[in-house]
Amino acid sequence: MPTTNAAVCAGCSVFLGVSRPTLIAWIKKVHRLPAVQETLAAARADDVLEIDEMWSYVGKKGNRVWLWSALCRRTRQIVAFGVGDRREASCGRLWEALPEAYRSCVSYSDGWSAYAAVFPAATHRCVAQGSGELSHLERWHATVRPRLSGYVRKTLSFSNTNRRARVHK
Repeated sequence: MPTTNAAVCAGCSVFLGVSRPTLIAWIKKVHRLPAVQETLAAARADDVLEIDEMWSYVGKKGNRVWLWSALCRRTRQIVAFGVGDRREASCGRLWEALPEAYRSCVSYSDGWSAYAAVFPAATHRCVAQGSGELSHLERWHATVRPRLSGYVRKTLSFSNTNRRARVHK
């Protein structure tokens, strides 16, 4: 697991424009992180998963990347995620990333066809956007976007610390 986390961290550094010492410090920190399975709350039979995807781009707007997420409604924890395009294969990576205990939980998603093809029909429900069944995960997406806007958008969205660092170079 640490190798995978370090690779993700190294891949992100290219687009964040961080220095080599900063990258090395991040990679060391990532290696010290506990495995996701150690930090997740145990699944219960009555748990409900909210599943959705959000897109951003890497480098330029033509390079769209989709972040597929599964959130436990009771604990508000992201229990699994996958990164890719909007095809069934990427949705399948999300399913494979789900811990075994959460795979039998009832899950809700929007009407995207990839969900119906990958998730079991017995426990998965496709719902309309205004239904409120995805509100916690949609709120999480709405929180993540502005907080990471300096890293994922070509706008003037950056912190004062970053501005001072750019001015004094």
